[in-house]
Amino acid sequence: MNGLNEEREKLIQRIESVRAKLNRSIDEKEDYAAVYQYSVELDALIEQYMAAGY
Repeated sequence: MNGLNEEREKLIQRIESVRAKLNRSIDEKEDYAAVYQYSVELDALIEQYMAAGY
């Protein structure tokens, strides 16, 4: 069970990291391509989290 908790925590850390990048890119008015890429990456990570059933 501990392995699952570690995987979950790593995934949460990745989600939070990409979320922060997305927010920063929006705040700094980066170009659309960068914002979109972070958004797609974040969506994929959230999808992984949901599929894992955490």
